[in-house]
Amino acid sequence: MAIQERLLGLAVEFRFHILGAAALAAAVFLLLSVGPSFTTVVSFFWPLLLSTGFLLAAVAVLLRISPPPEATAGERTGEELIHYVAGRPEEAHQEPQAAEEGSEASAGENEGERDEEGHPKSQ
Repeated sequence: MAIQERLLGLAVEFRFHILGAAALAAAVFLLLSVGPSFTTVVSFFWPLLLSTGFLLAAVAVLLRISPPPEATAGERTGEELIHYVAGRPEEAHQEPQAAEEGSEASAGENEGERDEEGHPKSQ
């Protein structure tokens, strides 16, 4: 008798979980009985599945045969972008060391031309 009372107490405590599981089971049963079979779905979508497979295979082959990206090229590209946004695209095409030397020289020449933050004004 104690087991039945304990099970009844658990059923009351987890009533929403039990109802959700029953609804999910009913939905799966209805989908399997009324919905199309797996072979019907595959026969309808086989061109899409085949082309997706070819695309993924081509991407895998291209990743294997292409050379790995250089780490320094990405950093230099970022520096070029910063120089471009700062309004100094001519420094973006120089080497990083030459760009630093050039910015120090131009900062010394244009000592009086600075904006509110103290940065040299761009032309």
